[in-house]
Amino acid sequence: MLLLVGLGNPGPKYENNRHNVGFLAVDAIARRRSFSPWSKKFQGLIAEGRLNDEKVLLLKPQTFMNLSGQSVGEAMRFHKIPASDVVVLYDELDLAPGKVRVKVGGSAGGHNGIRSMDAHCGKDYRRVRIGIGHPGVKEMVMPHVLGDFSKADQVWLDPLLDSIASDADYLVRGDDNGFMNKVTLAVRGTEPEAPAPKKSAPKAQSHIRQARPQAPAIKAPESGPMADMLRKLFGNKG
Repeated sequence: MLLLVGLGNPGPKYENNRHNVGFLAVDAIARRRSFSPWSKKFQGLIAEGRLNDEKVLLLKPQTFMNLSGQSVGEAMRFHKIPASDVVVLYDELDLAPGKVRVKVGGSAGGHNGIRSMDAHCGKDYRRVRIGIGHPGVKEMVMPHVLGDFSKADQVWLDPLLDSIASDADYLVRGDDNGFMNKVTLAVRGTEPEAPAPKKSAPKAQSHIRQARPQAPAIKAPESGPMADMLRKLFGNKG
């Protein structure tokens, strides 16, 4: 059994926060792939289904972000699921919006949900980091993370969630690169094409050579002293 975990905060207040993109991702999988209705268990909400002919358990911890590991650890122990069969989807400040990276282990990077996961579940689980972008200044990080996705974000967010749901089989097979490629292509298809460079008009020729008028041909005299002198110099050549 594979355990797919989406991280977020419970309640309608946080529902569309950037910090809740993990919840949005597993919600998309549950809808698209005909999972069971959500039910309460392991201090969270769970849904069961199959991906790539393998049983999969979706989990949304309801403990609030900084205690996410408690819920995940409980589910792991009950089903005897090793960390290598746990995949966690969550928001990543240090990735551009719509970018996705999958890795195993590493630091929490200041993410409280991942810090709690590491404490309760070890570090050998797979992490699907979903980029939400950085606001640029430290003081704006909290309002950015806990702020709702904007209408402009939907341009990349909707195809990203659709691709995560459609291509989750790659995660089940352990083909992390295949999964990242699929999501990247889906999001890239929404990016506006760069405008074609304008063709510049040919530069005016500022140094056009003017044709020089040819000097009229001088006809040699046929008789007289000048003609005699020319014949002595050049002979009778025509």
